[in-house]
Amino acid sequence: MEVDARRAVVADLAEVTRMCSDAIEELRPNRGGAVWSQREARSEPLDVSLRSTMDAGLLAVACIDDTIVGYAGVDLVELHDGSVLGQVTDIYVMPEARGVSCGEALIELVERWCVEQGCIGIDSIALPGDRETKNFFETFGLTARAIRVHRSLRD
Repeated sequence: MEVDARRAVVADLAEVTRMCSDAIEELRPNRGGAVWSQREARSEPLDVSLRSTMDAGLLAVACIDDTIVGYAGVDLVELHDGSVLGQVTDIYVMPEARGVSCGEALIELVERWCVEQGCIGIDSIALPGDRETKNFFETFGLTARAIRVHRSLRD
């Protein structure tokens, strides 16, 4: 079994779009997921948003033996001082492919790309209580730098 990550190509968009939809649906019922799905998650049409990331940032896919099993998206964010931050907007691996280094391959590609772009750092989001995602990011040196709080006014 060979695990690899590479830049996505246009032919990958349909599969990545399907996985993006799955990722949003997986996170939506989690604590913080309802607001996340309305604020930070990609908006429809997903394929257009993903294509934009492919064109202006990094859209990567993780493969096992040439079969796409995960993806990551990174946008470049210009900071007030003109420096650039790599914002991981998406990272998802299909449940049946977790635990075999697909996420690791994606993050390693993301980090290399961000260094090439001159980024001063890499940011992402982990929902509250999502220990698996938090621990995954911490493995690669991404630690909390802010905590966003929320109170619903609909309940």
